[in-house]
Amino acid sequence: MSTTDLRIQLDLRIPMRDGVELYAALYRPRAGERFPVLLIRSPYSTQRPRYVDWSVRFAAAGYAVVMQDCRGRYESEGKWRPYVDETPDGYDTCQWLGAQPWCDGNIGTFGVSYPGFTQILPAHLRSPYVKGLVPIANQEDNYGHMRCDGVLQLQNAMNFIWLGDRTNQDAPRDLIDWEEVYRRLPLVSALDHLGERPFYREIVRHGRFDEFWSSYSMKERYPEVETPAYFITGWYDNLLHEGFKCFHGFRHRGREPARRHSRILVGPWTHTAIGDSAPFGDIGFGSEAAVDIPAEHLRWYDRRLRGVDNGIDDEPPVRLFVMGANRWRSGDEWPLPGTRWTPFYLHGDGRANSLFGDGRLSMRAPAETEPPDTFTYDPEDPVPTWGGQSMFVENTGPRDRRPMERRDDVLVYTTDPLEEDLEVTGPVELVLHAASDAPDTDFTATLVDVHPGGAAIHICEGIVRARFRESFTEPSPIEPGRAYEYRISLWETSNLFARGHRIRLEVSSSNFPRFDRNLNTGEDPADDDRPRPAAQSVYHDPARPSRLILPVIPA
Repeated sequence: MSTTDLRIQLDLRIPMRDGVELYAALYRPRAGERFPVLLIRSPYSTQRPRYVDWSVRFAAAGYAVVMQDCRGRYESEGKWRPYVDETPDGYDTCQWLGAQPWCDGNIGTFGVSYPGFTQILPAHLRSPYVKGLVPIANQEDNYGHMRCDGVLQLQNAMNFIWLGDRTNQDAPRDLIDWEEVYRRLPLVSALDHLGERPFYREIVRHGRFDEFWSSYSMKERYPEVETPAYFITGWYDNLLHEGFKCFHGFRHRGREPARRHSRILVGPWTHTAIGDSAPFGDIGFGSEAAVDIPAEHLRWYDRRLRGVDNGIDDEPPVRLFVMGANRWRSGDEWPLPGTRWTPFYLHGDGRANSLFGDGRLSMRAPAETEPPDTFTYDPEDPVPTWGGQSMFVENTGPRDRRPMERRDDVLVYTTDPLEEDLEVTGPVELVLHAASDAPDTDFTATLVDVHPGGAAIHICEGIVRARFRESFTEPSPIEPGRAYEYRISLWETSNLFARGHRIRLEVSSSNFPRFDRNLNTGEDPADDDRPRPAAQSVYHDPARPSRLILPVIPA
């Protein structure tokens, strides 16, 4: 359908309960009078090429499409308060749309990232018009977006401020020396030279999961959600873990329609390349990795909004791309039924430092005392972010980790070459017994697939901040020199470690600038500006068996 076959209205004004009017563009077919409506609510402008292309395609399929600027953004009235007003504004918008003469009473929603979150935030209010959501790369709450298990995602926080009061960039971002900015201390004032950044300051100030985060979190609202959602994310999406939280909430805590029909699709994609098969990072995943994302929307909308029996409800609710095998598989639950939680134990003779050390990984539990591995974590010389679930294209995806593994502050544990294929699909966790001479510090973990030629490809990663080892609401210091058990979530993945490959685990204390540096002082990270080195010890003996727990799928 060309734009000449559409009726396009570029001055739609939608009133909110407080009298503020939000701007929207409306695309609908020329033929016909009433249509199911598809809505995107975005702070990134209604004229983004991707969404314009999608809207034309959706309209060609017989839908009316509304693209709305969030409050205070672009042409919409009011003051933009990131995320805070999206619940009432989203609900009010749907109530208004449902009453329009060109709406047939059925609404679906779409959008990636922030527009994914705007879809689920009003869901617990249960607008009678909203019949299906498609949140892509979205979060359960911003504590899980701006922080990972309590650790500030520094790149996310600092770059988000480039959304100004109205437009996407209110300063010359490309002229900034970001390496210098990321290192500025204290964190709370690191962006003061760029002008007023109140939301950034709030993100940095609120390290605990408190009212600032919980006031618009979905954590306790799932029991009120009725509308089913089709979640879409990628194994290298920065919001992958949040997407699985939302899927679990809808499937297990929502009302009956949400529990029965919600589904999830996960491919080998980054945050900015959902559905793409183009190679990124240091390996590719083949043509099977490509998915026509707008077509998936239309299958979902046709069933939810039009009642078309197209078979989508008969398909398993979990569809995943298995990296390494480069094929798709489906499941009725997550984690997949039959998953075997298999421990791989850390071993060594006290010198697991770097790729050239003696760290070993095996399914054999330690039977005798092994000396701990030690390293010094210096916040002034952190391990650089290289690959993984970063949101930024310059350091995301399946990168070869060997440059990082040459560092002495990275402990490296590797299996022997595998004698047969091993599929790992599910959430990955490291149980780490470790000590530090600091009152607070971080420990990181990275799962790596070592290819026969030596390439060490990043699969997934995680981090723990010692003060949050027991609670995100009540942090507590650690006793220097005492060993603690830390449980580090490496998030979710699906990868076939092929015969002849090796499984590798890296352990360190930094991943910068994806995460802020722990300065090891125990002071408030927002105000702290005095970094100090920390002496770290990792234990793997019968009393303290550090182990990587992999979700193995039987052959």
